[in-house]
Amino acid sequence: MSWLLATGLAVIVSALGWPAQPASAHAILTVAVPQQGSVVKVAPDQVELRFNEAIQVIPGRTQVIGPDGKRVNVGDPVPLQNGMTIKLRPADRPLGTYLVSYRIVSADSHPISGAFTFSVGAPSASAPTAPDEGVHPAVQTATATAKFFGYGGLTLAMGPVLFLALWFQRRSLVTMARAGLGVVAASTVVAIWLQAPASSGAGPFDVSAGELGQVLTTSFGIILMVRLALLGVAAWLVPRVRRHAGRGPTAVLVILVVAILATWPLTGHPAASPFAWLLVGADTAHLAGMAVWLGGLVVLTAVVLRRADTRQLRLILPSWSKWAAFSVYWLVAAGVLQAVVQTGSVDALLNSDYGRLLLIKTGLLVVVLGVAAWSRRLVLRGTAVASPNRLRKVTAAEVGITALVLAATAVLVQTNPGRAVDVEAVAAAKARGFVTTLNSKLYSVQFEVFPAGVGEYNTIHAFVYTPEGKPLKVVEWRATLALPEKGIEPIENEVASILENQGLGNLTFPFPGDWQLSLTLRTSEIDQATVTTTIPIR
Repeated sequence: MSWLLATGLAVIVSALGWPAQPASAHAILTVAVPQQGSVVKVAPDQVELRFNEAIQVIPGRTQVIGPDGKRVNVGDPVPLQNGMTIKLRPADRPLGTYLVSYRIVSADSHPISGAFTFSVGAPSASAPTAPDEGVHPAVQTATATAKFFGYGGLTLAMGPVLFLALWFQRRSLVTMARAGLGVVAASTVVAIWLQAPASSGAGPFDVSAGELGQVLTTSFGIILMVRLALLGVAAWLVPRVRRHAGRGPTAVLVILVVAILATWPLTGHPAASPFAWLLVGADTAHLAGMAVWLGGLVVLTAVVLRRADTRQLRLILPSWSKWAAFSVYWLVAAGVLQAVVQTGSVDALLNSDYGRLLLIKTGLLVVVLGVAAWSRRLVLRGTAVASPNRLRKVTAAEVGITALVLAATAVLVQTNPGRAVDVEAVAAAKARGFVTTLNSKLYSVQFEVFPAGVGEYNTIHAFVYTPEGKPLKVVEWRATLALPEKGIEPIENEVASILENQGLGNLTFPFPGDWQLSLTLRTSEIDQATVTTTIPIR
């Protein structure tokens, strides 16, 4: 079996040596026009959002709320490549803060929601409130439970089919396999149902026919419907699998099983990851290894070691031991490959929820592999044939621990991959800065300092309006920065007038600290006023 391990390691090394690809994960907003937190001169006629991966727009779940609290978006967004455009109507009260609230489905089928604000003229005294767009807790729990039973049903079906085809003929194995396929089918139906409230943010039973129809027209819904059809054909073929009945039904069933297994990665993280083709194949192999190994253990514990005679055990156990080793090799190799791509870095492995869950799953897997090594030792020594009850206790322990591995996997597949940490950091860096509005009796000035960090390259962009919200021409700008906590007196920073009511300049922050920015604006030969704020620089 050493060539199998070498092949698996070669695949992993090849993947690690492949040129780096852009990270992808749950969809993350990377570009917004107007920009998040910005102040624009006139109300836009549309809002454009761009994400780091392909998305699906959820009808009725994206809105733009104007300063008066009313929706100003016209219809549903228009999809773009990795984004969407939201058409806007003129607001009854155009000046003030607007709220953009969106809910989409990322390429890995997970619903994503978010919100941000921008302002026209100057920010409102109080911004519109974003609605709660998270996934209902009951839907999250039900989704994880359905995935767990889906994996469980898969193992319950695979093990009996393997034993029927190779070693052991029992009517109970046919019943067990069909029961497993039925559990997978039931979990699939539940997954289709839950995708609707997961997308809308409603409770698990707040689902309309229209929402279900929308789910069924997506790639997620189509793939799961194909899975249901394949499960039906597989259930019909199971009784026809016999050790000496020819290879036709068995070969067809193997093809069906591979296709069924592939539906999991095609609706999950692998399909939206770098090297999607490689990760879909690796996840399919990972699932196959898990289902053969755990399914075989279930059959061994529940049926074979109870009912087989000594002659049958001498035939079955050594051969099964080789199949188990084969499955474990590919289970581990495919799992390592997925871990490398999905975490992306050691930091993400240690500091992301996905990475920590992966470490827990790995720890459980190490324990169960230790138990498996002991059971294999019993088989190779011949002890298992003489004392099947002893082996049954060991395999039962394997099944119990592996059930915990499946539970960890059910949660893991709903968690944002560790590779998203870097993407989110980039998005956060784009969104950082300092934005505020300062008021005096003469004017209101709204400005942004970006990126608001230590150094000399910090841009300040300011807009000035009358107290009534009309653009106000500025004759002269004066900006100073001081850091009293370190005894640094005011330092002049140059700001120039552009487009009459706008100022553009550069600020220098030599050290971290709470810097005091003072803006003195002269609006006529005799009128001027000074406003001050504190900018935290870290």
